[in-house]
Amino acid sequence: MNLNMLNGPSRSIRRRFLSTSLLALAITQLGLAGSADAQPIQPVPAPVATAHATLGPLKHVKAGVLDVAYAEAGPADGPVVILLHGWPYDIDSFAEVAPALAAKGYRVLVPYARGYGGTRFLSAKTMRNAEPAALAQDVIDFMDALKIERAELAGFDWGARSADIVAALWPQRVTSLVSVSGYLIGSQESGKQPLPPKAELQWWYQYYFATERGRIGYAKNRHDFARLIWQLASPQWKFDDATFERSAVAMDNPDHVAIVIHNYRWRLDLARGEAKYATLEKKLATFPAISVPTITMEGDANGAPHPPAEAYRKRFSGKYEYRLISGGIGHNLPQEAPQAFTKAVVDADHL
Repeated sequence: MNLNMLNGPSRSIRRRFLSTSLLALAITQLGLAGSADAQPIQPVPAPVATAHATLGPLKHVKAGVLDVAYAEAGPADGPVVILLHGWPYDIDSFAEVAPALAAKGYRVLVPYARGYGGTRFLSAKTMRNAEPAALAQDVIDFMDALKIERAELAGFDWGARSADIVAALWPQRVTSLVSVSGYLIGSQESGKQPLPPKAELQWWYQYYFATERGRIGYAKNRHDFARLIWQLASPQWKFDDATFERSAVAMDNPDHVAIVIHNYRWRLDLARGEAKYATLEKKLATFPAISVPTITMEGDANGAPHPPAEAYRKRFSGKYEYRLISGGIGHNLPQEAPQAFTKAVVDADHL
């Protein structure tokens, strides 16, 4: 019915009904958000950008439960490289890496993860799940949707974890791997084990996100929160406002807060995952070895929590190389040291 056709008492009644309904919906959403397991009702989608400021036009593909927004560069028939970003970053981390790889003949794909940028869930009913198996399955679904049998995977932070998982569970789909901070596969059970006090301090935001205060605070201040994480994780990186804002807009995705909060609560066993991923998570809990050719990397000034290289060397059973990148390089290694990251991708392809 066209509301503009209503007038007089009918219009007044209709307005009161709509106002009451909207208030009730808002109260319901706030009530649901109070539970660690609750999934908020999807809000009205934010406008979806058709181009990225540095990577150019964005493409979309329906893959699994998502409509994935991604950038693409290089020849269509070149060997495929998929670059995976982390939190709180976005595909701009590969603004220099992607064109450099494309110039070397690679077909480069840079997707937004669920909860970032133009990537959207296909259904409002789908759980806003960010357990590691779900994020890794997104990579497989993305490859399937684009009919890519095998690809080199390279990533950092959440992206490195997803790349590690795919390489461990689906090695036949991975030609080689570049993983910043090495082997990042874990489980809820391992997450229950306490760390030394100094190590626990680095995870302050994980405990903040475990609270309702933290969820509300992140929803309200996500850009300021992200800037703080950037500064702490890369204390010697002198990024400017324009660089930060190019990535910060990706966090305006309507599902971003739900995805981030669920990810960190799941790690502490404060939020449930989905039954369909249970088998994968059980496999990951055994810390499976990665057999594909791999180069792991670390910045010499990484301020984010990360394991020492010697702690995970035994997890890589195939051809392997470790690289420490010097010069005050922090957590966002591909953006802070794009030449070193690009070289690692090319070299891993030839191990």
